[in-house]
Amino acid sequence: MIAWRRDLHANPELGNREFRTGKLVAEHLRKLGFDDVKENVAYTGVVGVLKGAKPGPCVALRADMDGLPVIEETDVPFKSVVRTIWNGAEAGVMHACGHDTHVAILMGVAEMLSQMRDDIHGTVKFIFQPAEEMPPIGEEGGAKLMIEQGCMQNPKVEAIFGLHITSKMHTNTIGYRVGPLMASADQFRIFIRGNQTHGAQPWSGVDPIVVGSQVVLGLQTIVSRKMNLTEEPSVVTVGSFQAGNRSNIIPDEAKMEGTIRTFDEKHREEIHQFVEKITTMIAESGGAKAHVHIAKGYPVTVNDESLTNWAVPVLRRIATEASVGVCPKTCGAEDFAFYQQEVPGVFFFIGCTPRDQDCKHAPSNHSPRFYVDESGLKVGVKSLAALALDWLDANAKNA
Repeated sequence: MIAWRRDLHANPELGNREFRTGKLVAEHLRKLGFDDVKENVAYTGVVGVLKGAKPGPCVALRADMDGLPVIEETDVPFKSVVRTIWNGAEAGVMHACGHDTHVAILMGVAEMLSQMRDDIHGTVKFIFQPAEEMPPIGEEGGAKLMIEQGCMQNPKVEAIFGLHITSKMHTNTIGYRVGPLMASADQFRIFIRGNQTHGAQPWSGVDPIVVGSQVVLGLQTIVSRKMNLTEEPSVVTVGSFQAGNRSNIIPDEAKMEGTIRTFDEKHREEIHQFVEKITTMIAESGGAKAHVHIAKGYPVTVNDESLTNWAVPVLRRIATEASVGVCPKTCGAEDFAFYQQEVPGVFFFIGCTPRDQDCKHAPSNHSPRFYVDESGLKVGVKSLAALALDWLDANAKNA
């Protein structure tokens, strides 16, 4: 498993371009004698079906395969030196979020369970998914496209489990949470149209920079004054503001982009409405016009309450009770959420920071210095395998 992981780490591929990774996975599943192996699902995804000898329902396990456009700065001997073109620009490629470990772990689970067919009540579906970190601009991809292309059908999946490596926890520890775990992620773009004029005569035009600045401040009142923070947290961030090209020219237009993060779908819709309303009204009050575009991204990652409560004792049996605990919510987003909209699902975290290091100072996921303690991969294999087998055993009578 470590050999697979290091090979994948040295040869990372970006979203919808995981050709080598997908081929490696498919060959592995076929060698194990899987009943069905489908390639090129959602471009480069692989779906493998392993049928047990005993009748029962179908459970799914998922691993994401893509790397990130990041230049690696670690000193491991299997460091990535891959370069490619991403969205029209040259970029480095690195498994800076641990997806290489996710693939290796699920390959390990496949090998383990393929030797246990006689004991399996039902079917285990292995979903190796591309483009969790988003596909290239202009392309579809990820979990949503996998679902559209039938990965949850034939046989029909009734529950799904997934995990994610994190540097915010020590090796061999597991973090879970009932209900909302990871935030939804939406992008907004705002265009403020003013009236260009000389910087020495601002009264002769409409300054979109001033109006835009007031919009930025106005958007910060959404979370602080409009949302009930005792229910769920939320974030509205403007990350880009562009306007003008000379010190003495008031431009025609200002542009800004930002992100919206929520843990509740109702709050999500409310914030969208507030962004539109506040932006439009501030612009009108300053004599400008505003156009707001909000693009929905990943929904809230919500762990099914009943399934999570069932899963916790299984995880504690695998990792010890002291090593399994409730983790904080994270404003990061995950397209595993799309699977959870189809069937009950549980997503959990596994730590990858050595115990002699302080997690507070460990390079985070998406960092060029992100580091994985590989001794924790075994807990990942055991936890996913146990969840699949135990769930099938518990639900075989209902099949």
